[in-house]
Amino acid sequence: MAARNLGSTATPTPDAPTPDAAVASAFLQSTVGGESLSTNEAAKRHRARFHSLEVAEVRPLTADAVEVTFAVPDDLADDYTYLPGQYVALRKDFDGHELRRSYSICRPPVRGSVSVAIKRDLGGLFSTWANTELVAGDTLDVMSPQGTFTSSLDALDGKHIVGIAAGSGITPLMALAHTVLARSATSEFELVYTNRSTLDVMFLEELAELKDRYPSRLALHHVLSREQRTAPLLSGRIDGEKLDRMLHVLIRPETVDEWFLCGPFELVQLARDTLEARGVPAKHVRYELFTTDADRVEPRHGRPVVVERGEPTVAIEFTLDGLSSTVDSPVSANESILNAALRVRADVPFACAGGVCGTCRARVIEGSVAMTENYALEPDELERGYVLTCQSHPKSDRVVVDYDV
Repeated sequence: MAARNLGSTATPTPDAPTPDAAVASAFLQSTVGGESLSTNEAAKRHRARFHSLEVAEVRPLTADAVEVTFAVPDDLADDYTYLPGQYVALRKDFDGHELRRSYSICRPPVRGSVSVAIKRDLGGLFSTWANTELVAGDTLDVMSPQGTFTSSLDALDGKHIVGIAAGSGITPLMALAHTVLARSATSEFELVYTNRSTLDVMFLEELAELKDRYPSRLALHHVLSREQRTAPLLSGRIDGEKLDRMLHVLIRPETVDEWFLCGPFELVQLARDTLEARGVPAKHVRYELFTTDADRVEPRHGRPVVVERGEPTVAIEFTLDGLSSTVDSPVSANESILNAALRVRADVPFACAGGVCGTCRARVIEGSVAMTENYALEPDELERGYVLTCQSHPKSDRVVVDYDV
């Protein structure tokens, strides 16, 4: 990869022509059944389903990351219509053991293809395989796009969007930045992107090219934790003091309309706490966490559970694709709704099984549950009874959930 200077602030010169605009315009005009799609409708339209897609290209990004582009056939194109910020889950068997991994879509919406970036994690089976063995022409099971790490793209004129990302957390923000800047001639996008060194910066060339295309409306702040930069503020690890200083010197929170945070828990939580302390309303702060490939939980088809005669059980009923199923779960097992459901139906949707992605989201219709973790659902979703079934454990004798609503 050719070396490029890491810029810091936008320069007040006219923007170059925007080739992304045609892509954004075509996406805006996409329809399903002859009716135009709103942002929310596109985000919620599809229930998560896997289809086998062919790999069109595997492109190196860094020494430890690749961009994988899948070709989407015409008959599945509507299923893979997506919004910038959404993700897909990939599924593969390794020696008879199914692994699922979720990756954010890194390109602006385009019909006929979907691209993700996969960074190799130390000890990660799936990410290591993807970086070393996956090639064009292979086929892989790809879930239809999911996720709510998106923004309304209907009124961007004059809007100031800020993204804070670390490492592979850049992937959803790449798609978002492309789309926001192409959609409106007066929108602005500002990115704080932290990595260990220049060699670790994913999409380094693409970010530089995007900066050249929109010089007055895109500001890039590359922060390197293990490489000295000219500006002390952009050198070293981002901690509370450094982030607070950035919000005084580089970014004025009072001018920002929407914030997008993506990275490991520590950075995302630090940013959320710092923005809250600066008076930024939570409704304008969106966040997405990523976990390492080596730390994933693998529920597969449900952890085996034996129901002993006479043992107290909980009746779990769930509706999926209009079909209702019931499974008895021993109280002593304390199993999740997802695990119980997978014991009787292998097509129950899930991806990370760690409370992060939201793929296993369902609504509690009857009974009560307790969630162990929740990094995916918004407060209004919780108020309406939605839960993450991978993290939800029954607290009543009978629980009824609906995946379809």
